[in-house]
Amino acid sequence: MPDTTTPTRSSRRPAVLVTGATGNLGREVVDRLRVRGARVRCLVRDLAGAPPEAEPVAGDLTDRVAVRRALDGVDAVFLIWPLLDAAPAHGLIAELAAAAPPLVLVHLSAAAVDDAAARQSDPVVQVHADMEALLHGAGLRPVVLRSDTLASNTRGWKRQVAAGVVVSGPETACTAVVDERDVAEAAVAALLAHHAHRDHGPYVLTGPEVLGRAEQIAQLGAALRRDLRFQALPAPLARARMLADGLPEPLADALVAASERRPDSPRVTDHVRRLTGHPAGTFARWAADHAAEFGRREP
Repeated sequence: MPDTTTPTRSSRRPAVLVTGATGNLGREVVDRLRVRGARVRCLVRDLAGAPPEAEPVAGDLTDRVAVRRALDGVDAVFLIWPLLDAAPAHGLIAELAAAAPPLVLVHLSAAAVDDAAARQSDPVVQVHADMEALLHGAGLRPVVLRSDTLASNTRGWKRQVAAGVVVSGPETACTAVVDERDVAEAAVAALLAHHAHRDHGPYVLTGPEVLGRAEQIAQLGAALRRDLRFQALPAPLARARMLADGLPEPLADALVAASERRPDSPRVTDHVRRLTGHPAGTFARWAADHAAEFGRREP
């Protein structure tokens, strides 16, 4: 477990830039950094949507001027790349490399990345692998956290859960679903670790058990005391439903490709424990803790 008792540069409070701060994982990272006494900055398109406890900077990761402003005076960066193409990241990476003194960089990647593969299984995993390669190629030596499927993805089922007992969608690979709160704690441990105790990984962050979608839906149903069931949809129908729900076409295509091509993963690791000092939580616990979010039935 990293030693996080010493701030990154000096005895002052460390300053951390959190990208993706308005998302499910990013908000958890922001909350934990504040609890640990860090000063938090976030880069957001909409200042009104920024976490109230963070210092917002307007812009996005493809805007070099905004990135430069956001990096000014920070000690560490938590990086989530939000696009399905790594090519627009070159300006960001140049700004990260130019920051002085060198920043602590913690990069969120995907557990499905296969280091031995010339090409990854699907577009989503490919962009994660491409980002890792670009960061290393620039000499940045990030701490790489390869997260398995986040439990918070379940929030995408809220509307269907409220409407009935059947949740439908594309069948996806079975993975060791990981609680985003555990991933956030691991990220904060890496961001605040003393340099002498920092291991750059990659860490593969998983939950304690491998689950398919049907098992996740059943465990969510148990938390809600409802008999929820999963119905797998063929790829064309799943794509049409995603588009009807408002997903951009490239993202819908990428998710369908992932459902068709990504293999099941039996891998379960102890890397959450190594970084945080406690074992990874179960999906059943996540479902119980968040049951109230799914408990309202819509007309």
